[in-house]
Amino acid sequence: MRQLISKARSRRRPALCREGAARSGARFCSGSLIILSALSLAACSSNIKGFLAPVADGAPGATPVEMVVATTRMKAGSPGEMFSGARGPTPSFADIVVSIPPDGVHKVGDVEWPKQVPGNPASDFVTLKADVIDRDQAIATFSRILQKSPKRQALIFVHGFNNRFDDAVFRFAQIVHDSGSGTDFAPVLFTWPSQGSAFAYGYDRESANYSRDALENLLRWLAKNPQVTEISILAHSMGNWVTLEALRQMAIRDGKVAPKIRTVLLAAPDVDVDIAREQIATMGAVRPNFTLFLSEDDRALALSRQVWGGPRLGAIDPDIEPYRTDLAREKIEVVNLTKLKSSDEFNHGKFAENPKAVEIIGRSLASGQTLTDSRVGLGERIMATTAGAATSIGHAAGLVVTAPLAVVDPLTREHYGDQVDAFSRSVHDAAAPK
Repeated sequence: MRQLISKARSRRRPALCREGAARSGARFCSGSLIILSALSLAACSSNIKGFLAPVADGAPGATPVEMVVATTRMKAGSPGEMFSGARGPTPSFADIVVSIPPDGVHKVGDVEWPKQVPGNPASDFVTLKADVIDRDQAIATFSRILQKSPKRQALIFVHGFNNRFDDAVFRFAQIVHDSGSGTDFAPVLFTWPSQGSAFAYGYDRESANYSRDALENLLRWLAKNPQVTEISILAHSMGNWVTLEALRQMAIRDGKVAPKIRTVLLAAPDVDVDIAREQIATMGAVRPNFTLFLSEDDRALALSRQVWGGPRLGAIDPDIEPYRTDLAREKIEVVNLTKLKSSDEFNHGKFAENPKAVEIIGRSLASGQTLTDSRVGLGERIMATTAGAATSIGHAAGLVVTAPLAVVDPLTREHYGDQVDAFSRSVHDAAAPK
């Protein structure tokens, strides 16, 4: 771990997407060629819903992970989905037990998604219980789970951009299990209204803003709970924005961040460096211990930088100025994951998908120091390879590249079929005789 803590030698910075219409056009053409070669694969895709519908029985050797869920999402029409990507008028709650496949079947860092519903607990992530509950029931459930924690500590996970509700549930269960935190902490998932679409970045960002008061209230309630001795927060990607905003608001309202909130792990934060500096400074001198998990080759954050214009905290080189001095002054520890490999082609989910990174998270939580989920449609993967075109010559370019796949790839159509349909109508209207 000491080798990963940022005292390392300088490294070659990753190549970002180059700007310019000529190069963008070239990417656009190459993206179209990728589509032609991928159509046969897309036809094999499936669009499965209802992963959270509980199975009747578990499997020998499987491990249950129970969590309390607090969410600002709207309730979904299907019990197997539970909550949608829409914004709910008030916070809702759930009690969920996820079953992790037995050792030897489950691979550390992976979420073994069911290939059909219901899933098989001997080989898949499934739920044994998935109940929507009210606030009083959530309090009682949390107290029961907390009693199993010898140190009476709570662990809150705040997911990032492009996460459906089931993405967040299964990913958090995987992190709790693989990091060895299941018996040390009472797991609490805070999930905000992400549409689970690569084209919904703006909506997700506004949903994070929409949810900061609810997260602040959750943190304040946990801090005031006499049964809770300590609170740790793990935030990923855009979830870092809502987390830092909630902590900042708490400091402004109360004059400080609640002392019980001692550890905050910032995983691949999609937050502008200058804004993050101000958010943390506003919390005052007495604040939680922050650990920054970053990767200089994070392609998702490289794209976010193109869109928003500023360097993202999760993709900086911590050994160059002014970052080296700023991080040391603010006493923010850094775990540089750049050299670790990841099954995530965007290098954005290393914190959860690389076994070494998960181990480091477990150690960080135990010592008190200190995913976009890869399950996306084929069209979104191709969209990522043509991101230069989409950002340089307009949103429509990305839709042109991706539109054919939305017809044959159900998951792609689910994630941004509305945008494709709207774009198709606009093209039709423009071409119609006047």
